[in-house]
Amino acid sequence: MSEKSSKNSSKRPIRSGVGFVGGLLTAAAAGILVSRFTIDHDVPLPEALAAERRTVALPSSGRVSYYADTAVSGTPLVLIHSINAAASAIEMKPLFNHFRQQRPVYALDMPGYGFSDRIDRPYSPDFFAQTIQAFLQEVVGEPADVIGLSLSSEFLARAALAAPALFRSLALISPSGFTDRRSGRVTEQVGRSSANNSLYRLLAFPLWSQALFDLIAARFSLRFYLGKSFVGDIPEELIEYGYSTAHQPGAKIVPLHFISGQLFTQNAVDVLYKPLSLPTLILYDRDFYVRFDLLPELLAQNTHVRAVRLTPTLGLPHWEQLPETIKALDVFWSSAA
Repeated sequence: MSEKSSKNSSKRPIRSGVGFVGGLLTAAAAGILVSRFTIDHDVPLPEALAAERRTVALPSSGRVSYYADTAVSGTPLVLIHSINAAASAIEMKPLFNHFRQQRPVYALDMPGYGFSDRIDRPYSPDFFAQTIQAFLQEVVGEPADVIGLSLSSEFLARAALAAPALFRSLALISPSGFTDRRSGRVTEQVGRSSANNSLYRLLAFPLWSQALFDLIAARFSLRFYLGKSFVGDIPEELIEYGYSTAHQPGAKIVPLHFISGQLFTQNAVDVLYKPLSLPTLILYDRDFYVRFDLLPELLAQNTHVRAVRLTPTLGLPHWEQLPETIKALDVFWSSAA
């Protein structure tokens, strides 16, 4: 090979690298422009549930929206949806619709979601736990059975430790915090390190944060992520409502805290679940987003906690195995009475 050919050959990787970076920057710039000028971030948002929607101003939490059916007397049931890019009270719809015929039922839109305030402020596990406490105290007004989904189970346990008199029992559906301490999804791993603040600042940088969130909240993304949580077909209403609630002013704020790992509790089993003294039920099976490596350890050390495996499910048993979910809850509540 001639000296000239050799020099040209050595320059090709550099040119290729520059071309790749240039292409990436061009794509990023195009995404930012599409987000800013072609995507509607204030689409019409329908009611998540066919029930009366009310609003309460809670100390430190702002305006919190919730659905309620209190026509039937009995022990109140409070439903807390998960935390993700497109969460809302619709995630708890099967349970709300079933139990509203038997007892007072409440389903929250947590701050940052649905019709609740989406204020640009710091969010933390304590913030969400305090929101739950304030809602139970200000709105429900008597000890309640409370069901939390996924990461909200951690907030629920935190609230129950701080104010156990507000609760009669806890039910945790596919709770986070049980993955082996040495593994886990990216959000869990970042949540265990000091890197989460730096990651949040990177994700929330004003130039690209909205474009990034628009990609996460696109219909094809929602379909992909929801597909990881269903054995069978995904209910279209979850995709469509998820898209609508994720395309509201301020919709990106809490999800970016979530993605950066800021809403997870380090060593949740030791800090949150082992100290629980209330009757607690865990409903689980397989879940793409969390694992249950440490569940046997908890069951061996805390006699207040029991677990029921509902199979085959992938994190949302109340959507795919509703009769079995209701049966497990009814048996649990009967024994906890």
